[in-house]
Amino acid sequence: MNAPENTAILLREDRADGLTTLTLNRPAQFNSLSQNLIAELQQALEAIGADSKVRVVVLAGAGKVFCTGHDLKEMRANLNKAAMQALFSQCAKLMMTIQRIPQPVIARVHHIATAAGCQLVATCDLAVAADVARFAVSGINVGLFCSTPAVALSRNLGRKAALEMLLTGDFIDAMEAKARGLINRVVPADALDAEIERLAKSIIDKSPLAIATGKGMFYRQLEMGAEAAYQFAAEVMACNTIADDAAEGIDAFMQKRSPVWTGK
Repeated sequence: MNAPENTAILLREDRADGLTTLTLNRPAQFNSLSQNLIAELQQALEAIGADSKVRVVVLAGAGKVFCTGHDLKEMRANLNKAAMQALFSQCAKLMMTIQRIPQPVIARVHHIATAAGCQLVATCDLAVAADVARFAVSGINVGLFCSTPAVALSRNLGRKAALEMLLTGDFIDAMEAKARGLINRVVPADALDAEIERLAKSIIDKSPLAIATGKGMFYRQLEMGAEAAYQFAAEVMACNTIADDAAEGIDAFMQKRSPVWTGK
């Protein structure tokens, strides 16, 4: 059973001009991922994935930190194998959903992201961080190797860099996270929203069909060998090239005008 959080708004959702912001809203618990919060985030992302009006998603955290990972208090109260299997299966489904919905998801990291919170950052398609942000996979400090965060981390960082974080639990700062490939951009804290707005607008200005096609292709080809990846990518690109949006984009380029996308 999920712990009752009846009066709390665990996840805030704000929409404007093709951009949806989902804000983890457990600031008193440092936005730790309770089972209820994971379920609400899962439901919101599934709904967004089916909504063509949403072009970009921003994942943010309320309060002092971005996210400190799983709710250890909740875990300790349900410490049996079946409950833990259910929790980590639920979390894995959430992470896969982030990458399977057609819209790019940008992590807005204003401060600390640890354990499954760092996993969220690694799983998001893009990430922008304030210069005061810090990152760690700190489960090892309480006797837990961050095995599920390791999946996302090892697909963003080099092996040795990922293993160093996983084995030590040590924090890295935002600039080091950028250098290692965990995040895309670092800006002063007061410029974070403006930078994310610029990045989101750059994506929203593009063909929605091309963005959705490209995101899906990108993650599928990562799991293939090089030859199979090229065959798959060639097929995807052939279909993309004969789509209406591609024809419109090429015509607009040659006619020196802005394209009008239809998403077809």
